[in-house]
Amino acid sequence: MNLFQSKSARGGSVNASYGHARARSQFTLARSWAAGLVTLFFTLLGPIPVQLAHAANEPMQIVVLGDSLSAGYLLPQDAAFPTVLEKALRAEGFNVDIANAGVSGDTARGGLERLDWAVPDGTQAVILELGANDMLRGLDPARTQDSLDQIIMRLQARKIRVFLAGMLASPSLGREYGEKFNAIYPSLAEKHQLPLYPFFLEGVTGNRTLVMDDGLHPKRAGVELMVRSILPALKTFLESIRR
Repeated sequence: MNLFQSKSARGGSVNASYGHARARSQFTLARSWAAGLVTLFFTLLGPIPVQLAHAANEPMQIVVLGDSLSAGYLLPQDAAFPTVLEKALRAEGFNVDIANAGVSGDTARGGLERLDWAVPDGTQAVILELGANDMLRGLDPARTQDSLDQIIMRLQARKIRVFLAGMLASPSLGREYGEKFNAIYPSLAEKHQLPLYPFFLEGVTGNRTLVMDDGLHPKRAGVELMVRSILPALKTFLESIRR
């Protein structure tokens, strides 16, 4: 190789090195500029609310499987227990859709018979509120317990979580009946390891300002009190599902 050729080779090598260095410098500058824009954007935007961070998530699908007490007997739809509960939970940051599967006059056996279509696929949790009509009709507590037991087992077999809303017998039915009936819900909760709200009508029964003229069904104000009362237990239940 002559001197001229050697210089050309060396010049090509220097030029190539200079080109690579310049490209790296431009890339670094562009990356720093982009990072600066991202930082500026989030600085101006401020902290992202927790609710927004979860906005893309699908709502939790919940069904209230019950009777007239949850269905909203003689109330407008917006005053029924599932609707009022959904609104309250959403206000607490829970992304939920709550379906009203309450049927007036339904017994535990009736709930069992309609279970498959009342609780569709995709349901993640069920609030089970049945048994009041069994009690009012004086049905055998063992029969009521068996029906509720089957409902729970079938839901659990479908990987659906269950929250049990309990009922208490009217004193007019006598002590023996009351003891047998009142034992249903704690027994089932213990057997299946379920969260239990002992008395669905807590604070409402006997209050004439909160119940209708029949002395049984809650008015709008009664439903609102029921939701406020049960809300802490339901929040704990739903938090356990979200984890």
